[in-house]
Amino acid sequence: MTEQTFPHLFQPLALRGKTLRNRIVFGAHTANMAEAGLPGERHLGYYRERALGGAAMIVVEPVPVHRTAVLTRGNFRHEDESIVAPFRAITEACQAEGAVMIHQLYHVGQHGDGDNSFEPSWSPSGLPSFHDSDGSHAMTEAEIEESIEAFAQAARRAQAAGFDGVELFAAYNALIDQFWTPFSNRRDDRWGGSFENRMRFSSEIIARIRKLVGEDFIVGMAVSMDPEIEVALTIEALQEIVAWHDERGLIDYVTCGTGSYFSFGKIIPPFLLADKLGPPHAEALRQVVKHAKVQAESHIRTPENADYVIASGQADMVSIVRGQIADPHLANKAREGRPEDIRPCISCNRNCWGRRFRDYWISCLINPSAGREFEWGGDRFSPATPPRRVLVVGGGPAGLEAARVAATRDHRVTLVEAAPQLGGQFRLAGLQPRRQQILDLIAWYETQLEKLQVQVELNRPLEPSEIAGFEADAVVLATGSQPSGKGFQRALPQREALPGLERGKVWSAEEVMSRAARPGKHVLVLDEGSNWRGCGTAWHLAEQGHQVTLLTPASMIGKELERTSADIPLRQRLKQLEVDFITEAAITEWHGDGATILDLLDNRSRRLACDALVLATTNVAETWLAEELQDSDLEVHQVGDCVAPREANMAFYEGRKLGLAL
Repeated sequence: MTEQTFPHLFQPLALRGKTLRNRIVFGAHTANMAEAGLPGERHLGYYRERALGGAAMIVVEPVPVHRTAVLTRGNFRHEDESIVAPFRAITEACQAEGAVMIHQLYHVGQHGDGDNSFEPSWSPSGLPSFHDSDGSHAMTEAEIEESIEAFAQAARRAQAAGFDGVELFAAYNALIDQFWTPFSNRRDDRWGGSFENRMRFSSEIIARIRKLVGEDFIVGMAVSMDPEIEVALTIEALQEIVAWHDERGLIDYVTCGTGSYFSFGKIIPPFLLADKLGPPHAEALRQVVKHAKVQAESHIRTPENADYVIASGQADMVSIVRGQIADPHLANKAREGRPEDIRPCISCNRNCWGRRFRDYWISCLINPSAGREFEWGGDRFSPATPPRRVLVVGGGPAGLEAARVAATRDHRVTLVEAAPQLGGQFRLAGLQPRRQQILDLIAWYETQLEKLQVQVELNRPLEPSEIAGFEADAVVLATGSQPSGKGFQRALPQREALPGLERGKVWSAEEVMSRAARPGKHVLVLDEGSNWRGCGTAWHLAEQGHQVTLLTPASMIGKELERTSADIPLRQRLKQLEVDFITEAAITEWHGDGATILDLLDNRSRRLACDALVLATTNVAETWLAEELQDSDLEVHQVGDCVAPREANMAFYEGRKLGLAL
């Protein structure tokens, strides 16, 4: 197969004097990797890898245009010429690999972050932030002029840094959008009121930019739709705005996403939301433009989806961000007709948005090389010298990745798994509602291991003597973890185990998802971690017809999922299924037919009648093999949960790291 597998996706596209080699764009997102406000080796490796992987255009993460626009710890320096030279290193490297380079310019207006900017947030009308509880400062005309000039000077610096163009951030109710939107713009001067007045801010920015950069520089604009929010722009209003700019030749392209600061979860849609959220809105904009190209974004995860968007006329280009974080060579693999080799994004948001949520530099749960390209490379691993015979014990995430990477580096690898299928507890997570993408990823590993001629043996638990009999040069233990069975709760650390477990009708979340449990009608789920182990299991039980009560010591259901933007749609779905929530609580005793519930706020107890208890508490590492082998002459390594029970991101990370080190 060749690029004809996706014939529409690999048509070139002209864009103001530049020719895009295909329709796949690595769109703007905050990688948050700046060091002292400057792009460095981490940024260079990150963007160059996607250019090398075939992305036609790369929109580098936004630079704040003004001191009041700083939003994250990893933002680039604003209003500072020192960013030009290090950015030129990035643009030249990526352009040498065939990518058109764009820099996004942003100011989020009333939704700023004073903890990072140490400035008041500027906005058209001084409305409250939807980022935090702060208010904002209503801009004077002089401050509006200052902001316009800041955008223009940022574009000038982008051109000096070698960028082919800029993209103005007018999405999500950021500053430009705030001037457009009547809800946000309540001014009665020449910057507000009439439609033309509300367009003045953006048109003045673009006119000033064009005066400084000339006619050969691309100027794009990012917009978004949030149709469920009454005060946001309607699609008809956004069509009018985009058409107005297009008629005047102000923009070369427009990219349309979803969500806003009013409802953040749709900006980076988790797996609970549908694929291809953005294309219908992009299609509506494409109907009204005559000159500008239109790009669709938002949950377009695969080249199959992207090719459909182009073929159906919904857009001229597609932005695939998380898909190219997960596999930086997505475009080339699609062009070569190898879609089965593309590592599929699972829309988990755990290490991309999840790390950015905590103001760290971003990475990827399933591709831990993301952000570490300058240290590890992408999926371009150097051969091992000499090749060795490697035995991997355990087929969960850590074992799968260690085996894949080691085999890619020409080691002769045998992977042994005690269960009848690969995936370990990660497979059980994939059996929770809406989490099929996890099973797709495990299937990808099965395909890759077969291509790499890894010998996979299932249904084979190993004894220490059998491991020695393999005569492997290196043994990788990825034996995972097991439920403790004790019901330990951090809120009650003085109790090693939950009293009453001997009365029975107690199951682990793993037993529920593997269908080994037979709980009764009313099930109480103890969600100690406030994450997917408990929440997803409760969802599964509710869909199976059980009456479910979900209890957590956290202040809200799915607290640990807040960083992924999945917590709100999850709670909505659980409420639809009539799951009862108990927060800031613990269980002090199990009675066999109910539990004593302790309110952690007022220390009062009550009894809840139920038929079964499901424990989603912290697992314990499976260490017995390591202990048996510690005095042997074998070279033994441990990765994943058998080192310490954690989330899947650390299993993939340790598997990749060890595979590179063997």
